[in-house]
Amino acid sequence: MKNIYTLFICLFLASFTNAQDKFLTKNGTITFFSKSPMENIEAENNQVLSIVATKTGQMAISILMKSFMFEKALMQEHFNENYVESDTYPKATFKGRILSFDKITATESATKVKGELTIHGKTKEIVIEAQAKRTDDAIVMSGSFFIDLADFGIEIPSVVKNNIAKKIEVSFNFDHKPYKK
Repeated sequence: MKNIYTLFICLFLASFTNAQDKFLTKNGTITFFSKSPMENIEAENNQVLSIVATKTGQMAISILMKSFMFEKALMQEHFNENYVESDTYPKATFKGRILSFDKITATESATKVKGELTIHGKTKEIVIEAQAKRTDDAIVMSGSFFIDLADFGIEIPSVVKNNIAKKIEVSFNFDHKPYKK
């Protein structure tokens, strides 16, 4: 697991020149929620890697799918084996840019993040509404958005189609700190 993070960090950081121009977190949080008449499904992942380049507002996120934790072990097993196929597609990624990044201050403000989200081997361009704060010591971002499972080739078997929402709410919270070599 550390090897994937190390490789991702090295590749991403190689595209930038100064270390003080990057902020990162290895403990970002992503949650998802599926509301349905039969049973709500919720999972949380606290091992999300996120990097922001302060000169450009570029942002990259890497999410290990097997790190999502569910209330019920059977839900986690079905998620990894039947839906996102974590052995074949071990991670989800986002590569994009925080729009109007230079206008973000220490006071929380609304912004948008635009980029490409890849899940289950499928990539889709998205725009996410977010809240952001920026100081010399941190870049904090949070927000939520919806994804349509069909956009990412995630099929819901007809037997459980009433148990899983077709659109899933995804929430995130990142507290980036300055990257030091």
